Amino acid sequence: MPPRLRATTVLAVRTPTGAAIGADGQVTLGNVVMKNDARKVRKLYDGKVAAGFAGAAADAFSLLERFEAKLRDHQGSVPRAATELAKEWRTDRVLRRLEAMLVVLDRENLLLLSGTGDVIQPTDNVLAIGSGGPYALAAARALMAHTAMAPAEVVRHGLEIAGDICIYTNRSIEVVELG
Repeated sequence: MPPRLRATTVLAVRTPTGAAIGADGQVTLGNVVMKNDARKVRKLYDGKVAAGFAGAAADAFSLLERFEAKLRDHQGSVPRAATELAKEWRTDRVLRRLEAMLVVLDRENLLLLSGTGDVIQPTDNVLAIGSGGPYALAAARALMAHTAMAPAEVVRHGLEIAGDICIYTNRSIEVVELG
């Protein structure tokens, strides 16, 4: 069996004052770091929407392109684009085999899209995926509960904490903010 590719920690936070998403840059194959500055978050739809991905890179890029097309088809409506992509992802024979997850957000919405057709909106407006996701999620929830940090600061610090704990996460962090 070939070594497993582990690649990502993505964290997103949405508050009444703003929204941010970030990711680390590490890509690991087995016990070797293959890349430390991968870009896993993108601004879409003229900078009004942001997305982050985890999973197989080619699969994630394919899904990201399809999500962006759905955004255009639905005039930038994140919930509608996410639902339509999830339906297509679930029913299409080729898409069904893609191994990736997407976190998408705008100022009003924060959603997780999975290959099983799930579109999940978190109760607390904090979402994390990937190898270091549980660590970043815990850190972000604590920071949100006990500080007055802006969303971008919560994302950066949450990812830094995950990078200190998870061997598949580094401190080469990119954060995208939606004001």
